[in-house]
Amino acid sequence: MARNPMLSESAFERAHNEQVHPAHVSSQDEFMEQQGFVPNYRTAASSQVMTLQGTINKTFVLLMLCALGGFIGWTKAASMPSGAWMLLTIGGFILAIWTSFSPKVSSFTSPIYALIEGLLLGVISAAYNAEFPGIVLSAVLITGIVFFVMLFLYKTGIVKVTQGFATAIVSATFAIALMYLGSWIFSLFGGNISYLTSSSPLSIVISVVICLVAAFNLMLDFQFISVMASRPETPKYMEWYAGFGLLVTIVWLYIEILKLLGKSKRR
Repeated sequence: MARNPMLSESAFERAHNEQVHPAHVSSQDEFMEQQGFVPNYRTAASSQVMTLQGTINKTFVLLMLCALGGFIGWTKAASMPSGAWMLLTIGGFILAIWTSFSPKVSSFTSPIYALIEGLLLGVISAAYNAEFPGIVLSAVLITGIVFFVMLFLYKTGIVKVTQGFATAIVSATFAIALMYLGSWIFSLFGGNISYLTSSSPLSIVISVVICLVAAFNLMLDFQFISVMASRPETPKYMEWYAGFGLLVTIVWLYIEILKLLGKSKRR
């Protein structure tokens, strides 16, 4: 199935199975189910299932929390202690990994992750805006336009999320992650990574490709969330989990667009 690498299909399957087949079911409930009656745990579960609208609502909440964190980070960027951004990065990474592998905690970790990512984005955005006034507004607008264009392409079926399409995008995403990791390790030993940081034509082309891959990841998110929300008895907390995955993609897309605009302005 098409999916965002941060959204584990196996996690959805485990949550679904736990909802349909709870670990603790009385023999009386089993007997009633065999006789055609709806056991109590099924009745309660049916009102606590994942829905598409619920996922949209949770995603909106996470985006607002991210925006709030961004405002705080923007206003406090100048007075933020040195090294604080590194602690925020590590904290965000730990929360992302924890949430990715433990969906049940997503209702708690996702809002905190959104705030932390917002703080980081605020600091980063303030630095870019100090160098290029107005660049942040452009990056935000472009990110929003790309989001709705991808949503339109997905909803209208102009671009279909086939298995081959999904495999290509997921493979490209992992390749980009490996490139970033390898470049970071290379830089620790004094290596030249100007192909990622400079405003050379090669660096700009790489940024454009990364932005395209990030944008197409949105379509994988839409497909995955739509499919999972349509499955009966997927637990309600998975709405937070799905919103978290979509937020990760949006944040990644914004950062890459911001970097691309910065490179273009330096030429």
